[in-house]
Amino acid sequence: MLRRTSKEPRLGRPIELPLQAALPPCETLGPEFARVRALSATLTEGLDAEDQALQSMPDASPTKWHLAHTSWFFETLLLRPHAAGYHAHDARYALLFNSYYEALGPRHPRPQRGMLSRPTLAEVWAYRRHVDAAVQHFIECASPAAWSAAAPILALGLQHEQQHQELMLTDLLHAFSLNPLAPAWRGGVVPASGTAEPLRWHGLDPGLVEIGHDGAGFAFDNELPRHRVFVAPFELANRLVSNADYRDFIDDGGYRRPALWLSDGWALAQAQGWHAPPYWQPDDDGGWRQFTLHGLQAIDPAAPVCHLSAYEAAAYAAWAGARLPTEFEWETAARHSSTDASMTRYQLDRMLPQPSPGLLGEAWQWTSSAYAPYPGFRPLAGPAAEYNGKFMVNQLVLRGGSCATPPGHARVSYRNFFPAAARWQFSGLRLARDAR
Repeated sequence: MLRRTSKEPRLGRPIELPLQAALPPCETLGPEFARVRALSATLTEGLDAEDQALQSMPDASPTKWHLAHTSWFFETLLLRPHAAGYHAHDARYALLFNSYYEALGPRHPRPQRGMLSRPTLAEVWAYRRHVDAAVQHFIECASPAAWSAAAPILALGLQHEQQHQELMLTDLLHAFSLNPLAPAWRGGVVPASGTAEPLRWHGLDPGLVEIGHDGAGFAFDNELPRHRVFVAPFELANRLVSNADYRDFIDDGGYRRPALWLSDGWALAQAQGWHAPPYWQPDDDGGWRQFTLHGLQAIDPAAPVCHLSAYEAAAYAAWAGARLPTEFEWETAARHSSTDASMTRYQLDRMLPQPSPGLLGEAWQWTSSAYAPYPGFRPLAGPAAEYNGKFMVNQLVLRGGSCATPPGHARVSYRNFFPAAARWQFSGLRLARDAR
């Protein structure tokens, strides 16, 4: 019989996060909680109840569901275990708004979230207000012992809500793209980015490097432990592949040349009729327009191409005589850059989440690396053990953040992950090649 060792996590233990050694004070997390929750509300401004009930495919969720689920997360993992005397807003919500936590009970089927006409949007906002008030009261009144146990969960919940803020935008974009009226999340013409700088190659000869979270600030469990990896000499492009670059690939028959494609990708592209990125539409002049959160727009030639699957990214790289970087090459290059990788180009002030040229924070960048645990990986304890680790199969790692990533959320060690076929995220590519 196999025996459980003392090092193995057990469900029900307190959640242990990297930041637990230096817990943030309530004076920091209180305002941060208010700021993050307010941003979710800001993203819904101008949306009708009908907009927020849409679910366009099983991988996407209604805006209303995102608003409720993030509240469920704080209620279930923070308030119920740690806030003495807390009363659930509605016990039935545990079934409706659990996402994938098997340890926390049954869940409403993911593909049917769009069927939840009840609770209404107004009732979901009442739920959020109930949870917000309870969390703020806990922050103000928690004993030192209670705060020590709960602060890491609160920090995790804030990062979790930021992930859903990006999903709110990507899911809404997909839903709106299916409407013949081409509705816009925010109106107006998106200004062009100008001219893309010429593609240049930067060489690195790193050798043995340290990969993973360096211990400063928050990190998810999948960014740990920090460990050493040998990285051979390589070169990385100075910018992401642009729309103009990708249009050349299309014009050269990139979607009709099986030799460029991975086998699974070619089969999928043929079965689904791929001939361009998913939101590109031919215009009357033989060019392309793109459906965006601002409705149909002219293609910005200099902006990074996005909404690519890993299959399309790899095919383009093969066409260009290059390849996708590994996640270790990408992180090595990012750590050598002077750009602050915790910053993104999230343009909330102008409400224009559109890709723009630069190093980071414009489009998630596919890597060739399988999403796998780092050596010595340990998932979070308790129910949050299901947060990342159980998805470490049949997915690829993306790095860098996107124009829809909330400010301060991404960092050099951040590991996003999706199946290779995913196209509805702001995902693009940066070319790499072996050193010459």
